[in-house]
Amino acid sequence: MKSAENTNTKAFGIWSAVFLGIGSMVGAGIFVLLGEAGAIAGNLVWISFLLGGIIALLSGYSFAKLASVYPSRGGLVEYLVQCYEEGIFSGSMSVLFYLSAMVAIAMVAKAFGTYGSMMVGHYTPLMANIWSIGVLLFFAIVNLSGSALIARSENVIVIIKLSIIILFTIAVSFYIQPQLLSFKDAPPVINIFSSVGLTFFAYEGFRVITNTAEDMPDPSKTMMRAMFIAIIAVIVLYIAVTFAVFGNLTLDEIIKAQDYALAEAAKPVFGQIGFTVMAVAALISTASSINANLYAVTNVTYDMAKNGELPEVYKRNVWQSSEGLIVSTVILIAFVLFFKLDEIASIGAISILFIHALVHIGHLFKIKKTGASKALIILAIIAIAITIILAFNYTSKHIPDVGYAIAIGFVLAFLIEIILRLVTKRVVTKQSDVDIITKLESIEKEVIDKIKK
Repeated sequence: MKSAENTNTKAFGIWSAVFLGIGSMVGAGIFVLLGEAGAIAGNLVWISFLLGGIIALLSGYSFAKLASVYPSRGGLVEYLVQCYEEGIFSGSMSVLFYLSAMVAIAMVAKAFGTYGSMMVGHYTPLMANIWSIGVLLFFAIVNLSGSALIARSENVIVIIKLSIIILFTIAVSFYIQPQLLSFKDAPPVINIFSSVGLTFFAYEGFRVITNTAEDMPDPSKTMMRAMFIAIIAVIVLYIAVTFAVFGNLTLDEIIKAQDYALAEAAKPVFGQIGFTVMAVAALISTASSINANLYAVTNVTYDMAKNGELPEVYKRNVWQSSEGLIVSTVILIAFVLFFKLDEIASIGAISILFIHALVHIGHLFKIKKTGASKALIILAIIAIAITIILAFNYTSKHIPDVGYAIAIGFVLAFLIEIILRLVTKRVVTKQSDVDIITKLESIEKEVIDKIKK
């Protein structure tokens, strides 16, 4: 049996990586966050989505530069260890990132379950959980089949859901009522900035692209291109969808249909059929996001186990993947069944943003090696810091004790890290320079061989 590393070689070309990134970004976010952000920024929310996209581009630039020098399936986990060296701090932040990412996936699975059970007209918490667990198990099997199948499946899913959303946007655009988009009726400009903390989350999945670096031919060129193409494409899509929705519904209608505003906007043009089609698009989008993020979690657990951070069980091969995926899927099912995800998801999102900031700050220590622009990395740090403040401010209105909850999350991550060190007798390690050079030489040889052929 071939190892996971050999089987997955060159599974992701530029467009496969782009589709994976788009699939991860265009998940439940645009279907739920559009209404929620719109309730704050009104018909100016398109500016908020533009600002969120610019922040994502800055952050994506930093990640892509790190991925080119440290091509690893571990993504952000590898960068934390490279930037902050091997120790309890980098190990604890890796654990926190893993747990936060797991909560985010469980939340998307929960959204899929809600939409799915509503579609068949049998919504109950039990039916929603059955749908959620079903989609997690399905994509766990897809991911067990290896990166090549993940890339192909994500390409198909993304094409389908983008086709539905683009056709919806074009069709609905012919019925836009200009007065609904008038600046005269817009809310105060400050509201735009208050909603940026929300709109950035609609792009957050771009980090998944970095997990493909080890499965990507010539990541030094492909990674940055894939990152920028994916994020820019999603910026254009989000702004177009925003105009289509806010040009067809009044702000009161959007707030009333906050959790399904995009589907509600299809009603004036297509009636109930349009609403149903967009609900199906929401199902496809959440499924796509689960598929893309499960790939990332699989690679994070594999990398953490390989480098000594998690028990060996996460590293063992099953079929063409690793047992880490199976263990992670079991944990995800437990989250779906036993946790109040809407609250801990907000906490997890802020924690992920904090880890983004840590990676960018750490990037400054490695900037000579990555060749990145110092000015752009500093801009990324400032942008993420502002986003954290805005997100914290918004979340604290719904969860007053969010500050304590985040502090508990950090303490828990440190405790888990210490316990893992004591129980497994393993210490998190980074890729050595020899390993990285060997990988880069192998990639360079593959590119040269392809050119010769």
